[in-house]
Amino acid sequence: MPASPPPARLYLILAAGVVAVSLAAIFIRYAQAPSLIVAAYRMTIASLILLPLTLPALRKTSLTRANAPYALLAGVFLGIHFATWISSLSFTTVAASAAIVATQPLWVALFSWLFLGTPPSFVTLLGILVSVGGMAMIGFGDFSGGSRPLLGDGLALVGGICAAAYFLLGRSAQKRGLGINAYVGVAYSTAALALLPLPLLQLILTTPSSESAQPWTGLLSPLYFGYPASSFFWIVLLALIPQLIGHTSFNYAVRFLPPTLVSTLLLLEPVGAAVLAIILFREIPGVTTLIGSIFLLAGVAITIQSSRPKASATSIQETQVNH
Repeated sequence: MPASPPPARLYLILAAGVVAVSLAAIFIRYAQAPSLIVAAYRMTIASLILLPLTLPALRKTSLTRANAPYALLAGVFLGIHFATWISSLSFTTVAASAAIVATQPLWVALFSWLFLGTPPSFVTLLGILVSVGGMAMIGFGDFSGGSRPLLGDGLALVGGICAAAYFLLGRSAQKRGLGINAYVGVAYSTAALALLPLPLLQLILTTPSSESAQPWTGLLSPLYFGYPASSFFWIVLLALIPQLIGHTSFNYAVRFLPPTLVSTLLLLEPVGAAVLAIILFREIPGVTTLIGSIFLLAGVAITIQSSRPKASATSIQETQVNH
């Protein structure tokens, strides 16, 4: 594993990542295309852009029996994460969806405890609970919004669980010798391959049996390409900024910082998304949402402070477990 960069550089990278991922829900709303189409194109465009970096990176740090299962499975969970979370935005508010998907630190801590043998310290756990409590207040404050808020909230929760699995599997793949460029390329490409057939599968499953005899080939073009240029413009931005800048920043930082710390910083995303939704969509949050944001930020501060002195020891312990 390479030497850790200066802490200031890591936190600057994380700050850029938070800003980038906060734009995701906004770009998705502007795209005005089916959720699975947005998810599939987001990952396909990102993986194609990364291809010139992925191929040489795989020659330097190749897939092996030790790391390939983790990288491929991380990509599958990433695909499920985007399919469920992007779908949730059709049924609930931006603030509620972004807040509930941000429960992933809770699942990261639980999975780290169950599978890596690294239970969080009391103070770290306190910070997570305060953050998740603030997240819950944000979500509850927006239950009245959206067309089917309970469905949207459930999809966002599944997205958060899958994001945690993707996060930890990616860390394990990198700990087992796969470089960041090689890992990101493999995971994003796997997610794209998992997502691309889903819009067609959804169409087949939802088409009445009386129409099932019609050839599907004539439906492929409008299904995958029948959208205005503006939709593809926002999807390309979604792939470039939240995906390539945002997610890659967190994948890089998690090599050197405790996963619980990095994933908890992602809880800042719903705050940024909610502020942008206020400005752009006039989705005004209630008092409960504002109070929840204060709790969320307090929890992030607690987690950062509790994780700093233990980062080195945690990294050593997790490296020993993973190897």
